[in-house]
Amino acid sequence: MIKSMTGFGRAKYENEGRTYTVEIKSVNHKYSDINIKLPRFLNYMEDKIRKTISKAISRGKIDVFISFENYSNKGTNIKINRELAKQYLKELKELADETGIDFKLNVVDVSKFPEILKIEDDDNEEIIEEEVLIAVKEALDKFINMRELEGEKLVEDISQRVASIKNKVMDVEKFSENLVQDYISRLETRVNELLKTSVVDESRIAQEIVIFSDKSSIEEELTRLKSHLEQFLNLLKASSPIGKKMDFLVQEINRETNTIGSKANCLDITNLVVEIKTEVENIREQIQNIE
Repeated sequence: MIKSMTGFGRAKYENEGRTYTVEIKSVNHKYSDINIKLPRFLNYMEDKIRKTISKAISRGKIDVFISFENYSNKGTNIKINRELAKQYLKELKELADETGIDFKLNVVDVSKFPEILKIEDDDNEEIIEEEVLIAVKEALDKFINMRELEGEKLVEDISQRVASIKNKVMDVEKFSENLVQDYISRLETRVNELLKTSVVDESRIAQEIVIFSDKSSIEEELTRLKSHLEQFLNLLKASSPIGKKMDFLVQEINRETNTIGSKANCLDITNLVVEIKTEVENIREQIQNIE
């Protein structure tokens, strides 16, 4: 199933007074870029969390936020970094003396300084790790589900645009069938007007027709364009990440469309080319969201 690169998932897991909250969100990105923010005492789990997410996501800028709260009071110790607190006080006292600023601090003020208070959990590390991963996987499931729903909407929109392009290509084919015959009629009329006679050099006329036919033929371009469109529709049914493949095909579709516009000496075809290019550009914008 095709997935969008934008999504959001949130999960909360509680057990014996321990509460874990995980949020995962993502936006478009050319590659996979996973950023994880979690409590300091869980830093050792960052690599495992990253691998868990990487298995499910191949592309996108992904931000993961994990918070932990312990209300059980069981196995929880609060320690004060006394040496660091003393260093804070020493430096602040010296700053006050140098600047003439009043030095007024109480112990509560000092406790709010970074790294002064340290909360240590004596709970089994394996239990905490297991509970964190439960919350991560639940958030990840919701995140993926949202990306899949967004992907369905993208497929629906893109499919309609491809169908519109295919209809316009059929119209181009119809107009192209009469290109040479119209040119012959215009050429004969023009020659007669210039020479004021019905006697013309048929071999010269034939030569001009051959040259025009060669220059204006868009049969090969139309064949390749239709092939690219079919490949594109097949990709929309794929289950693996196909964003990069789609981007390449859009470039090829645009290239063939440009060539048709430059070769076909016909106003009707030119107008259709403009309409096709508009749809192609809309598709290009949409596939930037596809994983």
